[in-house]
Amino acid sequence: MLSIIQAAGWPIWPLILCSVAALALILERVVSLRRVRVAPKGLVEEVIGVTRQGLPSADMLDKLARNSIQGRVLASGLKVAALDSRTPEPVLRQAFEHAGSAAAHELNRYLNALATIASAAPLLGLLGTVIGMIEIFGAQAPGSGGNPAQLAHGISIALYNTAFGLMVAIPALMCHRYFKGQVNGYLHEMEQGAERLLHHLVRSPLRHL
Repeated sequence: MLSIIQAAGWPIWPLILCSVAALALILERVVSLRRVRVAPKGLVEEVIGVTRQGLPSADMLDKLARNSIQGRVLASGLKVAALDSRTPEPVLRQAFEHAGSAAAHELNRYLNALATIASAAPLLGLLGTVIGMIEIFGAQAPGSGGNPAQLAHGISIALYNTAFGLMVAIPALMCHRYFKGQVNGYLHEMEQGAERLLHHLVRSPLRHL
């Protein structure tokens, strides 16, 4: 591996840094976007079932908010409802929407950085290719004597950097698309869950006591 890095020349180092950053971001998103941390199965049904007996206590709402990102969204609306059982529907909806916006920001964290790496890696590889071509032309320049070592070094820089740039960009792009689809699915699921809880709170007999 060290011999490849030496053959690729200094342009390979930005690509190595990009590969390390991309790997760190991918691992972080794999851990952070697990379903149990975002939107556990059956959470909405459990919350609706609890609220049929009455609005949860402050301790229960804090526990719900710590449960997951979806739990935080549901708890935000329930906290507003707990302050006044007759809270108007638009106010409840706004509370859910604000919490949903914060959740979307958290779920999309680092995805722009991963997309940037996927876009920049081929360009960095192209930069290495251009530098390698300059080395090749320098070896063929009049008066250089057609230096074979310089020619071989230029070819190595051009090929290795092109290949490594694609090796970094392709997995980064695939993971970015996968995570983006996963986030969109979670957001849709959380939106539907918040809408169900909102309708339940609006129709709740507690509002008419």
